[in-house]
Amino acid sequence: MDAYGEGLEAIQALKRGESITQPTAVTFPNVKMLGETFNERTYALLEAIRDDAPASIRETARIVDRDKKNVHQKLTTLEALGVIRFEDDGHSKQPVFPYDDLVISPFGPDSSNSAVTA
Repeated sequence: MDAYGEGLEAIQALKRGESITQPTAVTFPNVKMLGETFNERTYALLEAIRDDAPASIRETARIVDRDKKNVHQKLTTLEALGVIRFEDDGHSKQPVFPYDDLVISPFGPDSSNSAVTA
């Protein structure tokens, strides 16, 4: 199975409430999907999480001035991809960016195909 298929399986497993091993790299089948996942709005979320350490999804949505449901959906996707994690304090889920950096390369390990890596 390719990395994209593995990522889809990971997202489905999380939706079923199962735990998954966090990947160190995420591969997308093309640049378009990479851009749809990591766009300006995504970066704003990640910066808010890194810089402001919001205590909840609701607070994250307030910081970036976006709808809570939309932010929740995006953060759930980012968690499935291993970009963020949630810490549960009993009342809310705190998004955490557990890395020092996020590197996006338009070229995967094998630049002869159309896959891109984040």
